[in-house]
Amino acid sequence: MSLQWTAVATFLYAEVFAVLLLCVPFISPQRWSKIFKSRLVTAIRTYGNTFFMVAMGILVFLLIDAVREVRKYSVTDTVDLNNNPSAVEHIHMKLFRAQRNEYIAGFALLLCLLPPPSLLLCLLLRRLATLLSQQATMIASNEAFRKQAERRRQEVHGGRQEG
Repeated sequence: MSLQWTAVATFLYAEVFAVLLLCVPFISPQRWSKIFKSRLVTAIRTYGNTFFMVAMGILVFLLIDAVREVRKYSVTDTVDLNNNPSAVEHIHMKLFRAQRNEYIAGFALLLCLLPPPSLLLCLLLRRLATLLSQQATMIASNEAFRKQAERRRQEVHGGRQEG
């Protein structure tokens, strides 16, 4: 695998790892919320949009290149290669590599993009981070409502005992 496709595969594996890490159930949403509000993540977020847009552009370019390679090496039906069996194997090897590269670039783009109905392009990791932050906020507000209801209940029971 060439250097460019190794980089694309590494990007794909990093995306899969990040998504699985965000989905781990034993890390609480409150902890994720603290992590997302840290200075380091805020600094990364400022440059993250530019990085991901450039990365998506490169992935689209590499996907188009892989599709072109697949079409280039899919000519085995139209070209007579029966006289040279090693040429047939060589063409099939090149076709296999082009298809592999196409799948790697396609899956990297698929994980990078999540088009919800309201937005055209939304990053999956950003969406997961937003959902985890919202869940942490809801848990905190739920806890506040529970404490408020407990205080009201104690006030009511205290009023009944006095009266």
